[in-house]
Amino acid sequence: MVEFKDVSVTYSSGVDALNKINLTVNDGDFAFVVGPSGAGKSTLIKLILKEIDATSGEVVVNGFNLRKLRRRKVPALRRTIGVVFQDFRLIPTMTVYDNVAFVLRVIDAPAKYIRSRVPYVINLVGLSHKAKSYPTELSGGEQQRVALARALVNDPKLIIADEPTGNIDPALSYEIVGLLKGINECGTTILMVTHEHDLVRHFGGRIININSGSIAFDEVIGGTNENK
Repeated sequence: MVEFKDVSVTYSSGVDALNKINLTVNDGDFAFVVGPSGAGKSTLIKLILKEIDATSGEVVVNGFNLRKLRRRKVPALRRTIGVVFQDFRLIPTMTVYDNVAFVLRVIDAPAKYIRSRVPYVINLVGLSHKAKSYPTELSGGEQQRVALARALVNDPKLIIADEPTGNIDPALSYEIVGLLKGINECGTTILMVTHEHDLVRHFGGRIININSGSIAFDEVIGGTNENK
């Protein structure tokens, strides 16, 4: 669960990025986070990942109270979160398999677990036939699928998808969100930051709109996708 209680963030420049935000995202939720540039979406994500601290208020993520969390415990928090970025952030000298396996190797996961888990998540995103390929040999949509597999491989409680469709063909955007929806249906909480309102209207669901550092609205809307 993600919970914000009267959370404000004021940067050293004097900019008030968030103003007394109250927000609860329950386990198993799928929520789109929308709003104009500079509204506070990135600040919200940085707080969840404890890249920055709240100026005031309390943030709780997956059972961790971030106000009280010591620096040495931050890696434990981040292991409960998978992140999918707009720019993929794949390692160009590694194959698809190794890009995904890397996440488990850095936390010293058992080799036997890596050998079983990595092919499973690569298959889940439909790229088993590309396991030995390098990022430069993949399309943008395929690279984003690898990034999604990498975020999923450690079986996180929460996946943050930060503009995951920003660098891929619009037609493929629906496939990526469809994959995220499928992962969500298996129990993983998803927060997807996006500017693409057509996607939001198509899929519907919970919409958290942030504007000028405040939540403008937080509600569930119906989508135009009959198969959602």
